[in-house]
Amino acid sequence: MSDFQAIIIGGGMSGSWVAKVLCDAGVQTLMLERGPEVEHRNDYPTMFKHPWDLEHRGRVPAEVQAANPVISRCYAFGEATEHFFVKDTEHPYVQEKPFDWIRGYQVGGKSLMWARQVQRWSDFDFNGPRRDNFAVDWPIRYADIKEWYNQVEEFIGVTGRQNGLEELPDGIFLRATGMSCVDDYLQQIVKENYTDRHYIHSRAAHLTEVKDIHRKQGRGQCQHRLLCERGCPFGGYFSANASTIPWAKRTGNLTLKPHSVVHSIIYDDKLGKATGVRVIDANTKEEQIYSAPYIFVNAATLNTNHVLLNSKSERFPNGLGNDNGLLGKYVAFHNYSARVSADCPKFQDKAMVGKSLANGYMPRFRNLRAADQTFKRGYAVAMYCSRYFDVDSEDIGEALVAEYLKPKNYSGWKVSALMMGETIPKASNQVNLHPTEVDAWGIPQLNVSIDYDENDRLMMEDFYEQMEDLFSKAGFTNVNRIDTEQAPGLDIHEMGGVRMGHDPATSLLDKWNKMHLCQNVIVSDGACMTSMSTQNPSLTFMALSARAANHIVEEMKANGELG
Repeated sequence: MSDFQAIIIGGGMSGSWVAKVLCDAGVQTLMLERGPEVEHRNDYPTMFKHPWDLEHRGRVPAEVQAANPVISRCYAFGEATEHFFVKDTEHPYVQEKPFDWIRGYQVGGKSLMWARQVQRWSDFDFNGPRRDNFAVDWPIRYADIKEWYNQVEEFIGVTGRQNGLEELPDGIFLRATGMSCVDDYLQQIVKENYTDRHYIHSRAAHLTEVKDIHRKQGRGQCQHRLLCERGCPFGGYFSANASTIPWAKRTGNLTLKPHSVVHSIIYDDKLGKATGVRVIDANTKEEQIYSAPYIFVNAATLNTNHVLLNSKSERFPNGLGNDNGLLGKYVAFHNYSARVSADCPKFQDKAMVGKSLANGYMPRFRNLRAADQTFKRGYAVAMYCSRYFDVDSEDIGEALVAEYLKPKNYSGWKVSALMMGETIPKASNQVNLHPTEVDAWGIPQLNVSIDYDENDRLMMEDFYEQMEDLFSKAGFTNVNRIDTEQAPGLDIHEMGGVRMGHDPATSLLDKWNKMHLCQNVIVSDGACMTSMSTQNPSLTFMALSARAANHIVEEMKANGELG
């Protein structure tokens, strides 16, 4: 007899959406999370702290940075947030090629410290592989996921504007916050000088107004503090901790087990299906087995690949469902290494008031309606426009106070464009189990071999040229190209390895995110992605997860497993 009706591996953003849908339908659900519990409000230790309340004023000491070179490169890692990040030595992995794996092992996962940008995919994105004959065709299109985008956006709360763009579908938006005067100016420049691109307000998962559905979650309006990565006591931005997990718990149908490191999924050769999950207690190292007729793997992209690769049986000696040898292959990411900076000499009489939740955004415009470039796919552009209070902070005590009390003297406006480039999934970009190195729980370490290619370099060159042209038309000065030379992974958008597709010979999952060769195992986090697009992927992960969970609910009803 099964312990539960469904098991979810991973208590982060996508897994919490699976839990919400299943528990709303009355499915007795077990959620396994390898890290500790993080209860909304109760476990945000720095949520109200000022810089002077922190021992190092928010900065990470040099010895901590030296011990954690990978995680220290993440924008959100600091003294006020370090407890939410996996340190480099806590769960080591092998870098066959440099890869910055940014992880959050706790209930809520990285939904606690994500950047909260949520843009829908369009059919330009789902059609990409078929159109350029690179990778395999997606088994779904925008029409298949549109209603799930709607449900997710309405529930989590998204601020944005209706733009009427085919390449970036509109959604269900709350009141939008304003952009800076420089953003408004750039929007005008783009409109006057280009016919193939648009400059819009990005979309963010923040409650600029509170609807009944958000009140039912116990969430309040965003206070624009921009301390989000510490955990928001108001629930102003979406996190699994403030929203979907408490919602699922209130149904009485969710059992949450933190400190549960999943070793592997158990496959019964005679029954021809998975029957349970082998778990190691993170602290005691004791082993436990839980069983259920449906198993959802939502451990985050690389960990999901890791679990499936380690799920070996007589039937699947190379990992669960891996007859075609593609498990762990065709992993890709977003290329965020190209930037262009400039000074805007205009608007010296204007300054920023308050803190904005969103930034300027230019949706993809290359290779959109035709393959018209030397590179495949395209890139979006995130634009950041700001000016700062220019103060001499070298003094201390009364002299420093006096400096801050002087009439405000602002620096000029600074503008920075960030390329959000789609990389192409390739068989050579892969993860696998290391043959000798194991982790603290006796599980083979993950070996990561992922890199840039010539397509990425060609795309970067085009981005540089287009931004230089735009900034020239805008009259900006001190225009500089920047290549951060960062390793893949620091975008924190790794995807693939367990891709969806039509054919079991070329993919691992069907159109409902079920494994072709093990239909009661469902993968709907970033590992399922067939291609990468240019948009921030979290919204699509959530929509796919809600859709996949709903399909299993309907299947259970049809089989008489639910009332």
